[in-house]
Amino acid sequence: MRVVFMGTPDFAVPSLKALAEAKYDVAAVVTQPDRPRGRGKKETPPPVKETARTLNIPVFQPLKIKDPDFISLLKGLNPEVIVVVAFGRILPRDILVLPQYGCINVHASLLPKYRGAAPIHRAVINGEKVTGITTMYMDEGLDTGDMILREAVPIHEEDNVGDLHDRIASLGASLLIKTLSLIKSGQAPRTAQAGESSYAPMLTAEDERILWDRPARDIYNQVRGMNPWPGARTTMHGKVLKIWRAAALEEDGSASWPGQVISSGTDGILVRAGTGRLKITELQLQGSKRLGAADFLRGTPVPAGTALGGPM
Repeated sequence: MRVVFMGTPDFAVPSLKALAEAKYDVAAVVTQPDRPRGRGKKETPPPVKETARTLNIPVFQPLKIKDPDFISLLKGLNPEVIVVVAFGRILPRDILVLPQYGCINVHASLLPKYRGAAPIHRAVINGEKVTGITTMYMDEGLDTGDMILREAVPIHEEDNVGDLHDRIASLGASLLIKTLSLIKSGQAPRTAQAGESSYAPMLTAEDERILWDRPARDIYNQVRGMNPWPGARTTMHGKVLKIWRAAALEEDGSASWPGQVISSGTDGILVRAGTGRLKITELQLQGSKRLGAADFLRGTPVPAGTALGGPM
């Protein structure tokens, strides 16, 4: 099968590599334009572009996906199928109807739950125990197309987004190859999405902010759901404080208000939440490195009574 692959971030890389390893004819890779990243704001190519270069696959980075010249270019490539994995843009009908076998999407949830841009983050933040991968035929809606294959993945108690991302990305690559094989042989199932749906919108700066009047369990899930990117944050003495690892404890402890430090020691910093306590075990003060609690406290004492939170 002649394939055009559309994807952008790290999540899409295993799927592109799987296509190459399975000897599919990948005619081209389409990805987002290079973006400025890091402190120096240097123009940086997306991970999929870098992978495509190592595989000697032509890369196209259209500024506008609806550009008639780009759509003409796609037609000239004559793909039998277009594979879309975390591309980051909604495809217009002119592209959806172009390939013989349609446009196939690899989505990081068990549809119809968590349609949208941030399904892995939202599943962890919401304390889900299970998520997964769905392959589907794309239509003009947002992740609403008929499903082909689904496979569940457990979310373990200690998983952060990075842990789950890597497992799901690997499974997505495997399920993609199975899906294309079924499509080529004419045996691919086609199942309409049914049941309760939900959406996973793109993360915002407000999603990063810890609200200390929430239950400790919810804050713990937020910390897991923001590690390794973009990080759950609060403030201390007017500086941003990112919390990378923590544990939720049920007892409230002795503190006057949510966000007040109860105690600090080598095993962690205890903070009162709306209900329960959060034990912070890895954190990062603005302008400094990520550190375990013991190392952090050597350079930055956090005595009982310290207030966390406030204006960002």
